[in-house]
Amino acid sequence: MIQVQNLNKTFLKDGLAIDVLKELNLSIGTGESLAVVGVSGSGKSTLIHILGTLDHPTSGTVLFDGIDVFTWPEKKLADFRNRKIGFIFQFHNLLPEFTSLENTMMPALIRRMAKREARAKAEALLTDVGLADRMTHKPGELSGGEQQRVAIARALILEPEILLADEPTGNLDRETGKKIEEILVALNKTKGITLIAVTHNQSLADRMSRQIGLSDGRIYSCE
Repeated sequence: MIQVQNLNKTFLKDGLAIDVLKELNLSIGTGESLAVVGVSGSGKSTLIHILGTLDHPTSGTVLFDGIDVFTWPEKKLADFRNRKIGFIFQFHNLLPEFTSLENTMMPALIRRMAKREARAKAEALLTDVGLADRMTHKPGELSGGEQQRVAIARALILEPEILLADEPTGNLDRETGKKIEEILVALNKTKGITLIAVTHNQSLADRMSRQIGLSDGRIYSCE
């Protein structure tokens, strides 16, 4: 599904070029689960932002089903991202003034899904992640693990084919992180969602079908 070819990413800082990703080549199959590991500053988040089309490569190509989506105009690229890719981040980015249900519904409402349908989908997803009794609670009334489960439900509301998780357990205690780990692994196995997780959590990485490491902007094998 995803092919990365000779990918480079360079940032400019104070007039200096900083090469963050260097000549990366990577293939990720449909339904695969991939862990991306490495020390802070190795380029992991930059890679996942490019795979999520939130950032553009400096050079090289990223093909989705053989198509270089970065040749598309921004509006078409944004539509592709909204339809195909779900995002989970270390910090949940929930809207504090809205309930769990409303936060989960939000992407669907933005896509102009009928409110009744969006609500039904959101309720089913929140039930799936164990929050059937927390739907009317706002983020400030939830634990960190509960907030992350809302973020997972929100990421799934539009039924993405690819789920990108950037340190999804990084801000959680060990027990809560285990619960999030179980949910992510189950989503990959039962729904066939392609799962790519940047993580320092070796327990989560070990449960992925494959691991790669990043060091100084280059890929190394963890196998």
